[in-house]
Amino acid sequence: MADERDSRPRTRTTPPSRMSTVDEHEAQSRLSALGFGADDAGALAAHFAAAERAGRTGHGFRRVEWIAHLGADPRARPRRVVAQPAYERWDGNGALGYLVLEAVVAAQLASPPERTRLVAAARTFPTGMLGYWTRRLAERGLVAMLTATSPRRLGHPDGGPKLTGTNPLSIAVPSSDGRPVVADVSMGNATYGDVLAGRASEDELAPFGGEHAHKAFALAVGLQLLVAALTGDDGFGAVLVVARPDADPVPAFRQLACGVRLPGDR
Repeated sequence: MADERDSRPRTRTTPPSRMSTVDEHEAQSRLSALGFGADDAGALAAHFAAAERAGRTGHGFRRVEWIAHLGADPRARPRRVVAQPAYERWDGNGALGYLVLEAVVAAQLASPPERTRLVAAARTFPTGMLGYWTRRLAERGLVAMLTATSPRRLGHPDGGPKLTGTNPLSIAVPSSDGRPVVADVSMGNATYGDVLAGRASEDELAPFGGEHAHKAFALAVGLQLLVAALTGDDGFGAVLVVARPDADPVPAFRQLACGVRLPGDR
């Protein structure tokens, strides 16, 4: 278990040497064996199963063994420490980031904002596929934008120390046709999930964009500092903006796209 003096999960610089792909039932069983309760194990397994269906296997069942190496307390529970109509603040309180966001998203769906709400969640890692969370909000008619920080794996394109995480950003917009647009982009040329899946090495992680990588680096820096400023924590955190839409732009945009696959299409 993690040291109580430092509730942030400890990460490995290299993935476990033997990763096995399992099904959702077995994943839930293994998570239960790690000490997670039935609801938490089910929530985690559902997230991993969604990643497998999306073809993002680095965020899928391989994460079960990875979680076993994080040293997180499966009994920890996130806390909502501020609850205002337009602002919420959460503390991960030693819980896995997946379960922090599970609680955050459930709270927004249970009590949506009148117009817009900012949610800042400190000590929130790992967070998985951000599009998984924003899609759930969009499928219930809410616009959502979510970003999260992670271990520092990206440096400046010109070299130097690792300064930011791969810091993904997801934006989801609901649609009256039931097909939300869900964008989910990491600022890295690969994700740590790709490292776990064996498609990249950690040393290869860099801002995406080739000769234009300074743009992705700038976004990664901006997101890193945004989360740190709003959570008050230079460790790992997440920031969510959730709002009720005033318009329904997606159907017309799909017509304009003339059948081109849009982000998040299944």
